[in-house]
Amino acid sequence: MEYNLKVTIDQDSGFCFGVVYAIDMAEEILADDGYLYCLGDIVHNDEEVIRLKKKGLRIIDNDDLKTLFNEKVLIRAHGEAPETYKVALKNNITLIDASCPVVLKLQNRIKTTHDAKEKVLIFGKHGHAEVIGLQGQTNNEALVFQDLAELDNVDLPKSFTLYSQTTKSTDKFYEIKNELLGRGYDIKANDTICRQVSNRDKELPNFVKKFDKIVFVSGKKSSNGKVLYEVCKRHNPATYFISNANDLEKAMFNVSDKIGICGATSTPMWLMEQVKEILEAY
Repeated sequence: MEYNLKVTIDQDSGFCFGVVYAIDMAEEILADDGYLYCLGDIVHNDEEVIRLKKKGLRIIDNDDLKTLFNEKVLIRAHGEAPETYKVALKNNITLIDASCPVVLKLQNRIKTTHDAKEKVLIFGKHGHAEVIGLQGQTNNEALVFQDLAELDNVDLPKSFTLYSQTTKSTDKFYEIKNELLGRGYDIKANDTICRQVSNRDKELPNFVKKFDKIVFVSGKKSSNGKVLYEVCKRHNPATYFISNANDLEKAMFNVSDKIGICGATSTPMWLMEQVKEILEAY
């Protein structure tokens, strides 16, 4: 059977500026030094991590950092907790800080705009690198929750401050805020969601409605990817989630389908272009 697929990449998809900044910084040092340590995956996309590892990027965790001395270490866009900076100082490690400015601003707000007695709640993913960094600003005393149901059996104070991981859904954040206000709590709600990320929620529906099928490209670890995939699926049920071109199957498509390709803020454009080439080769 002959295919004549028309394939279009969403030009608003791909890396957010925070990820671009971190990867540019890493590539510059890799070109000069031949290797660079990075604290955690530089981006939640396995294909991009593999590409950079081939250039000399060495992924380490916080335990590895404690045994490393006199080296350069990149802090990725997600940011880090204060403890990381203390370890680096102690071990004579030069930190290449590529923390996203939006994340740094949020860390600073959490650290400086409320007193020590005030309870802090963070709407975010448990164990996510950014959230660990945010918790660190409160000596790990902040309460993290992914869903309101997690707060049902928690004895919350009458008054508290609510923050959000920068890549969460804006609509979901305001749903949570209004529900907690409805339960009678006195809340200082800080909308700390990155607009470059949250605006994708608004732009994607217009893109996906134009096509017979949507191929959404994202790493499985990407929180943002999960949110944006659900947006695509809601507005175009014929949406396929893939991590790389190997996940494609001809059986997914019909002759003369119009196909749209989009991705998360952690999805490299080169990967979406690779997917487009394979689809067009059918």
